[in-house]
Amino acid sequence: MSVAGLYMLNTDAYAEEKVKQALDMLLIDRGNEFRELASVLLPGSKSLSSMPHWQEFILNFCLDVEESFKTWSGKNSLVKSSPQKALTILRQLSRDKTSMNQLAHLLNISYNLSLEFKEIYRRLR
Repeated sequence: MSVAGLYMLNTDAYAEEKVKQALDMLLIDRGNEFRELASVLLPGSKSLSSMPHWQEFILNFCLDVEESFKTWSGKNSLVKSSPQKALTILRQLSRDKTSMNQLAHLLNISYNLSLEFKEIYRRLR
């Protein structure tokens, strides 16, 4: 795994080895949530084994959701791409959903995975 593929973590603030270690630790307890999001975000993938870095893709998405929430809640200012990013997130998650509760559930999973990843990363030495 390379941080280069994790565009949300491709900054000097994150060390590649710690990112991998934090993701591996998160997958131990939250693997089911990753697979649930993967089934929604990667519906055409017959097998996740055919996509070698699907966990990193899901983590990037979760980090995007958290970052977008900061904009939606007014903690970050709007940028030109904010409306497009919000619409993209909502369209990706609401595909084949029949209620707002299902969408909110997936948003909560995404947001919580992002927070847990950052907390695990922070606690690693």
